[in-house]
Amino acid sequence: MKKRILIAEDDVNIRSGLIDALEMDGHEAHGIGDGAAAISQFRQEKWDLLILDLMMPEKSGYEVAREVRAIGSDVPILMLTAKSEEIDKVLGFEMGTDDYVTKPFSVRELLARIKALLRRSSAGSSDSRKLVKAPANFSIGSVQVDGKRYELRANDKVHSLTPRELKLLSLFRERVGEALSRDYLLDQAWGIDYFGTTRTLDQHIVQLRKKVETDPANPKLILTVHGVGYRWSEVE
Repeated sequence: MKKRILIAEDDVNIRSGLIDALEMDGHEAHGIGDGAAAISQFRQEKWDLLILDLMMPEKSGYEVAREVRAIGSDVPILMLTAKSEEIDKVLGFEMGTDDYVTKPFSVRELLARIKALLRRSSAGSSDSRKLVKAPANFSIGSVQVDGKRYELRANDKVHSLTPRELKLLSLFRERVGEALSRDYLLDQAWGIDYFGTTRTLDQHIVQLRKKVETDPANPKLILTVHGVGYRWSEVE
């Protein structure tokens, strides 16, 4: 069955090339030239995957991803950018992006990443849409999580959550005090077919610490277990 892919890219040559490559690969692809139009098109139709350019007129890829997640959709999002700085990737993941490709990129790599995202999206127990199946409301110590609103309250502040962050918090809640490996967290939160590195997880942990820790530079809740992964401390 053909997958419907929406491409938001303001460079007409790149957009046309992506459409051709995706259609040759058996998908149905549609192109949009700016972020505002992408949001409008996304709301009107059902899509299996979004490809967003980072820098676009009207709305950036960051803004589009944030709005898509804000309306409760967990459709896979692949971000394209000419930037390679770490902060750009961190921001993209924080807004709910699933994967990241830096321009210039090879069509072969792009198609491989798209295939992995689509496979994971429809893969039953590893389906990323199950991220939103975490308990509607739960607490981990003093941290209160509202799964329906994608929000948490910590240190008298309310922060928004991405679907990935919500799933990670749910995993920590289930096994407080245990050291969870990076591979386990990636498998559970991103799916066993994730096409990427553990650095993605590390970036999400950085963002979560900013939301739950009093001093993110000296975490007391989400602790690093060197050579293993992370542990939610039993002591607060």
